Amino acid sequence: MTISRHRQLAAALTALVALTAGVTGCSAKAKTGTDGAAGADGVKTGAGVDAKTIRLGALTDMTGVYATLGKSITQAQQLYVKQLNAAGGVCGRTVELTVRDHGYDPQKALAAYTELEPEVLGFPQFIGSPFVAAVKQRVDGRDKALVLPQAWSAELLGSSYIRVIGTTYDVETINAVDFLMKEKGLKKGDKLGHVYFEGDYGENALQGSKHMAGQAGLTVVEQKIKPTDNDMSAQVAALKQAGVKAVLLSTGPRQAASFVGVAAAVKLAVPVIGNNSAFSPQLLGTQAGPALEKTYYVATPSLPIGADTPAAKKLVADYRAAYPKDSLDNGVVAGWSAAEVFGAVLKKACADKDLTREGVGRALLTLKALDGGFGVTHDFSDPKAPSSRQTVVFQPDKSVPGGARVVRQPEAAPAAQGFTPGG
Repeated sequence: MTISRHRQLAAALTALVALTAGVTGCSAKAKTGTDGAAGADGVKTGAGVDAKTIRLGALTDMTGVYATLGKSITQAQQLYVKQLNAAGGVCGRTVELTVRDHGYDPQKALAAYTELEPEVLGFPQFIGSPFVAAVKQRVDGRDKALVLPQAWSAELLGSSYIRVIGTTYDVETINAVDFLMKEKGLKKGDKLGHVYFEGDYGENALQGSKHMAGQAGLTVVEQKIKPTDNDMSAQVAALKQAGVKAVLLSTGPRQAASFVGVAAAVKLAVPVIGNNSAFSPQLLGTQAGPALEKTYYVATPSLPIGADTPAAKKLVADYRAAYPKDSLDNGVVAGWSAAEVFGAVLKKACADKDLTREGVGRALLTLKALDGGFGVTHDFSDPKAPSSRQTVVFQPDKSVPGGARVVRQPEAAPAAQGFTPGG
């Protein structure tokens, strides 16, 4: 799917959600909140909030293509809410998280949004950038419910209520190329291979590689693939013939395992780095595991779950205690971080005596230096910008919790600092 077709899908979904909202939204919304009136405690409330409870929604995928990620994100957020309530909740109120599994099905996702939107204050989770884009106009215009998507496309920037946590894919890719040049021998005049998914994820990452190539005097050799393409033999052969000195992967974990495994077999001995969506620790148990640990790197918006920080160590211990049968991955960090951002916003809105959706939106804009203990400080004062331009680079390592060993601490390349995401 090209970006043009992606936008057509988003437009079609927007029409669908508007139609659904027209049938059910208004009557449901009238049943919740107090329309900005102050209660006995002097706090203004609205949709999703009453004198005892703050209700939030999670629109996730626990049965579709991102099931593993969705499960980790959701469980981490449920753990955060449990701990938050154990510490007294927010503003004397208990926080409730209602989860809906849409299975990465467009109609189910939009039906779930339409169902929950009137009843919740906002969404600390919404998986599926096409689905988020579909409700963007409605969120900004009428609903004004804060949405923290688990997606990093620059296409989602510009909304006052849909906010990307961390770097967008284009900025992340610029930082990844900077890593290759500073630490892996890539230099001016070299060819850089880029294997990427068609659609907003891969093509947004491609914008970053092309920008960096123009700045650094590199040539990008493109290999566009579909998410259903799992055998990367043809792409490896093409890039080897082209004489690339390094490779970027803006794909999924399966494609990364195939590419690195095939590259090792045909002796394409160049460093390979993937975006944050191109790794899963489960890959280390496959035949490609040894090659991944040797030549593969991953760029991410924060330190991984196995990082050597107090926050990471506590999260590992708490998550293992709560979910002893489940493995650790960076979905845990993504889910926890989004819940923590939402928690910080709620606490600020409480201090401002305004737990309406508009009050929550204003509270978010005041968070200019939020540090959750995973190496990156987030600034939410500008809706047109990602909350950070820093990227962490890790190398797969099965001896580390979560299978990720940090090889580069959070850093923003000069080219990333001056870049306009999505431009």
